[in-house]
Amino acid sequence: MSKLSDFKALSFDCYGTLIDWESGIYRALEPYVERSSSNWGRSEVVEAYLEEEHKIEAENPTMLYSSIIEKACERVAGRLGIELNDEERKAARESIRTWEPFPDTVDALARLSKHYVLIILSNVDLESFSYTRKILEHGFTFHKILTAQEIGSYKPDERNFLYMLKTAKDEFGMEREQVLVTAQSLMHDHVPANKLGLSSAWIARRGGHCEVEGVTYTFQFPSMGAMADALEAESHNSDNS
Repeated sequence: MSKLSDFKALSFDCYGTLIDWESGIYRALEPYVERSSSNWGRSEVVEAYLEEEHKIEAENPTMLYSSIIEKACERVAGRLGIELNDEERKAARESIRTWEPFPDTVDALARLSKHYVLIILSNVDLESFSYTRKILEHGFTFHKILTAQEIGSYKPDERNFLYMLKTAKDEFGMEREQVLVTAQSLMHDHVPANKLGLSSAWIARRGGHCEVEGVTYTFQFPSMGAMADALEAESHNSDNS
């Protein structure tokens, strides 16, 4: 049975795992709902956004993520009978810059960084992530940032994970067996991890979307904080054995 301490690198999804993207995107879309005659709640808003985002990513694998956010918000607004002006499109595009981390994220990353190489593998562009990075990096530094912009495709494309594995090998000497895919999204991360035979940790954030039947994972934790706790408990038990 695998232990967390068996791994030497974590490949992180960012938005949904470290950053509370659902709250962020809902804040961006909520004014459209209020202007419309719709009775959509948060769940309907987020589901509509996810549908549009996924379609746009598949249709435009090299489009910058900030532009995908803009286009997806525009399509959701269209569903609500709302037409966005230039200022509103700009606000949607830049909303990612202020999306906040989950309360446990920053402390957990600082603790995990003492044991692991931390690799971001995210459906994002470099400029947008530069804002997120400033929010997250307190008490640690990510060892590598890999974005959809750099790779030229969006997860769940397996090419993103193969690119990450090559980077882990070339830059850090890590074999695939030493890399643990760590993510909330079953569809975007754990399905391709399963296909490639990679170990993974599901961060089962409450309220997360994109549930998929049949997917498996090596570990499950309710938060990044719980994962850090489990690693430290392993270390404590090892020291006392």
